[in-house]
Amino acid sequence: QVRVVESGGGLVQAGGSLRLSCTASGMVFGIRTMAWYRQSPGKQRELVADVTSGGYANYAESAKGRFTISFDHYARTSNLDMNNLEPGDTAVYYCNAVIRYSTEYQWKDYWGQGTQVTVSS
Repeated sequence: QVRVVESGGGLVQAGGSLRLSCTASGMVFGIRTMAWYRQSPGKQRELVADVTSGGYANYAESAKGRFTISFDHYARTSNLDMNNLEPGDTAVYYCNAVIRYSTEYQWKDYWGQGTQVTVSS
């Protein structure tokens, strides 16, 4: 069994900062990428940032310059450091990981349960 669990959401004032963390556990034989998505009420889930096991990071335009994604392969953890938060960043943030889940060369997408981030004006 593989689990992906997020933590670190909460309520913050505009201009503040938060760190989200995501850890994969269980039968994890490798991680190809880890990513953060978010979804606001009435909107589609959107990519915020992703990072490969080699450390290559990609950001949505709205995240560039404010958010930083990191990936510790040995800890099986990704962090999303969010600075200068805006009310428009309010959403449920989801972690996604592409994980090798068996001794065979098989990979699968796994999602966390989500963590709420609320930015007040």
